[in-house]
Amino acid sequence: MCPGQHAGMNAAHNIDLLSEHIQVEHLPVARSSLRVGLVTETYPPEINGVALTLAKLVQALQARGHHIQLVRPRQGPEATEPVNPHPLEQVLVRGLPIPNYPHMRMGLPAKKALIKLWTLHRPDVVHIATEGPLGWSALQAARKLKLPISTDFRTNFDAYSRHYRLGWLQKPIAAYLRKFHNMADCTTVPTAALHATLSASRFERLHVVARGVDVARFLPTRRCAALRGEWGANEHTHVALYVGRLAPEKNLGLLAHAFNAMKASNPNMVLVVVGDGPARAEFQSACPQALLVGSQTGDSLATHYASADSFVFPSLTETYGNVTPEALASGLAVLAFDHAAASDLVRHGINGLLAPAGDTDAFVRHAVTLATTPLLVQQLRAHAPAAVAQRDWSHIAAQVETIWDQVLLRTGTNHPLMRVGIGRQVAV
Repeated sequence: MCPGQHAGMNAAHNIDLLSEHIQVEHLPVARSSLRVGLVTETYPPEINGVALTLAKLVQALQARGHHIQLVRPRQGPEATEPVNPHPLEQVLVRGLPIPNYPHMRMGLPAKKALIKLWTLHRPDVVHIATEGPLGWSALQAARKLKLPISTDFRTNFDAYSRHYRLGWLQKPIAAYLRKFHNMADCTTVPTAALHATLSASRFERLHVVARGVDVARFLPTRRCAALRGEWGANEHTHVALYVGRLAPEKNLGLLAHAFNAMKASNPNMVLVVVGDGPARAEFQSACPQALLVGSQTGDSLATHYASADSFVFPSLTETYGNVTPEALASGLAVLAFDHAAASDLVRHGINGLLAPAGDTDAFVRHAVTLATTPLLVQQLRAHAPAAVAQRDWSHIAAQVETIWDQVLLRTGTNHPLMRVGIGRQVAV
C-alpha cells in the first residue's frame, strides 16, 4: 500500500462574528510579530487553489511568529475543521452556497461587524484574498478605520465570465476589480506577466509574489506501483495526469482532444483526472477512456502526482496555476501553454513542453510527442523538481512580510516591534 493522507493536530479557535458580545484575551507572542486580519471567502476543507495556497501561507506566516485572524464564511455542517499545526483564530461570518459549486460558500456583507471587531482590537494590517461581498465589506471597514490594506489578485473573474455565457459582464467585472484593488495600499500578483497586464489596465501598487509549493510533500519518491496498477498501468504505460476543477473555464475539450491524439499514437496510454466540478459529466462523455478519480488532498494527492509520467494542463484562465509547480516538484513532464506559472517555471525541452498561448495545434503536437518519445519524457522528469526547489512557502511568507513592512512604513503606521501581547477574540 502506498502512503496516503496522514492525520495532524488541529488547533483552531473559532469565533462567531454574529455573537453580540466579544471580549479580548491577551496572549504573549514574539516581539516582532504582526497581527494580521486575513479575509477570504474560501478556505479548507474547500478544495481549490485559493483555499489551499492560503492555508499554506497562513501556516508559513504563523511559523514566522505572526498572529493571523482568519475571517471567512461559516461552512456547511458537514465541513471538518482544517488541519493546522498552530493555534488559529477564526472569525466566522454568514455565507451562501456558490451556484454550480454547492460545496463552496461566499461570504455575505459584514461591514458593521468587522468595524466592531477591528475597533475592539486593531490588526496591524488587513489582507484581503478574495474580492467577493465579504472582501468588499472588509475593504470598506478597513478604510473607515484607516488600517493598512493589502490584497491578492488570485482569480481572473473577468476572463471566467466568457466561459459561463456572461461575456457582457467582462468589462464591468474588470472595472470592479480595478476599483477594488486600487483602494488598497498594495496588491500582490503571482507573475511578472500578470503584473504587466494589470499595470496596462491601470491597476496600481502591484508587487509580484509567486505562489509557493510544499516541496516536502510533493516528491518524485511518492511514486506508487500499486496505485498505477489500480489505473491499469504497468511500468511501461505512459500515465498522463490532469489535476484541477472540472469546469468550463479549464479548456477541458482540448484535454480530451490531446489525450485522444496521444492514445491514437500510443495505445499504452492512461489519462487520470483528479478533481471534480460542474463539467464532470460533459468531460466524461467527451473522453470516456479517462479515469476520473475525484478530488484528492494531502499525501494522497501527492501520490497521485508522483505516480503519473506527464502532466497535461490546457487551461488559459489561470492567474498562476498552483498545480503546475506541484507537478514539477513531483517529477512530471509538464505540458502547458506559455502562460501563468508555466511561463515562469517550464523550460521548453528541459523540464517540460510549452505551446504558444492559444495554439491548440501546437499543444496537441506536443502531447503526441510526450506519448511517443519515452526517452524525452524521462529527461524532462529528471529536470522537473529543480525548477521549484526554492519555491517553498517559507520563502513566500518572507516576501509577503517584507511587503507588509513597506506598507506600514509608507502609510506611517507604527510597526509593532515592541508588542508584548496580542488579542484573541472569544464569543461569550
